[in-house]
Amino acid sequence: MNRIGFDNEKYLKMQSEHIKERISKFGGKLYLEFGGKLFDDYHASRVLPGFAPDSKVRMLLQLKDQAEIVIVINAADIEKNKIRGDLGITYDLDVLRLIDAFRSIGLMVESVVMTRYQSQPAADAFCKRLESLGIRVYHHYTINDYPSDIDKIVSDEGFGQNEYVETTRSLVVITAPGPGSGKMATCLSQLYHEHKRGINAGYAKFETFPIWNIPLKHPINLAYEAATADLNDINMIDPYHLEAYGETTVNYNRDVEIYPVLAATFEQIFGTCPYKSPTDMGVNMAGNCIIDDEACREASRQEIIRRYFNEKCSLKKGLGSEESVGKVKLIMKQSGISLDERPVIAAALKKAEETQEPAVAIEIGENELVVGKTSSLMGASAAAMLNALKQLAGIDDEIHLIAPEVIEPVQKLKVEYMGNHNPRLHVDEVLIALSVSAATDPLAQKAMEQIPKLRGMEAHATVILTSRDESLYKKFGINITCEAQYQTKKLYHK
Repeated sequence: MNRIGFDNEKYLKMQSEHIKERISKFGGKLYLEFGGKLFDDYHASRVLPGFAPDSKVRMLLQLKDQAEIVIVINAADIEKNKIRGDLGITYDLDVLRLIDAFRSIGLMVESVVMTRYQSQPAADAFCKRLESLGIRVYHHYTINDYPSDIDKIVSDEGFGQNEYVETTRSLVVITAPGPGSGKMATCLSQLYHEHKRGINAGYAKFETFPIWNIPLKHPINLAYEAATADLNDINMIDPYHLEAYGETTVNYNRDVEIYPVLAATFEQIFGTCPYKSPTDMGVNMAGNCIIDDEACREASRQEIIRRYFNEKCSLKKGLGSEESVGKVKLIMKQSGISLDERPVIAAALKKAEETQEPAVAIEIGENELVVGKTSSLMGASAAAMLNALKQLAGIDDEIHLIAPEVIEPVQKLKVEYMGNHNPRLHVDEVLIALSVSAATDPLAQKAMEQIPKLRGMEAHATVILTSRDESLYKKFGINITCEAQYQTKKLYHK
């Protein structure tokens, strides 16, 4: 639905070439700390329309003969069963998922590094599981006074106690299931061990956001702040880069704060630091591939609104904080962003007020909205989805694509045999019923064929959707937001 604002093919070429240059700069061996998501980077695709969610992986595939992947996981995260919010799986399971995903496209993954390892029982069990699957596991330990005591860190008592990760390729990509896993410390530990072995190796960092060569308060960078509100990341001018080159660039607080430690660590290992600023360490070329700044600005403003609703819903679920909601709200205020910029909100709320039941609105085109209401047959999210497909297919709204006699047996199955209290059909159940109808009804088949067109559409619900309905909306690429309230007053919600 958004016009293209980003040249993805230019990005793939420019980014891979730039990484090759950085490898050469360090004599043929580079440890690349990879921040953010390698797979399914939908945040980037939303704020940079034209950016493909798998762009980073496709870029790495251009270097696959030179590259290997090392996955890092914090042992403490395994112990406390930390979960990836976007996927709903624990970090240890995500390590297995990532290994499978990398290998399935031909990227080499043979090693996992267990950071902050202290013989935690759950971490030990996971190590055994990995080893039984043929994955090499290396242990890195907690270093007291990290990162302040450089003399201790860069010594046999610090990095020296960590196990050296055996690598064979010129580009070693260090990635992790999530933040706080110890990627940077793993890179620096490897540099220490490589140097002791007489091997020249360098370090660089790949972070898509904030984009260093666009303005600090550009909506793209503000959308990153909104996306990391729970981490309290703050975009800022890189003072070291400004002092060294007289050039204004954008970085974020954690990299700026850690830079003196990194510089001192480099000096301790190599005698000199190859970088004059945190920005120097980065290799991100995304800012050079924006071809329609206005399109990216508008897309990013929409993303900030979505993040506002996401934070409010997280707070309602007991997973967020008032501070995170307040931060995104402040970003909206400073940017002059209004909820009126998202038309689906008003449309959904109006239908809910008329029916006194939950409603969902989907924007299927510019100034073209469809609304789904709650009925005895299906929930509002399922009704909105069906109405959107009908509208896209040019099917009259009065035509029933799924006969009540098809829906009623499904409801009976749910309530009488499966023990569900709610007889209304969810999105997945409606789509299955529609696919059954498509076998004999050409109109139903025509509606089914519209599903790929849903990607990139905007939607809003007047209540927090069930996890299964929300998951289906996201799977089809619909950018769904919800009001921060439940449909019922029950304490337990699936």
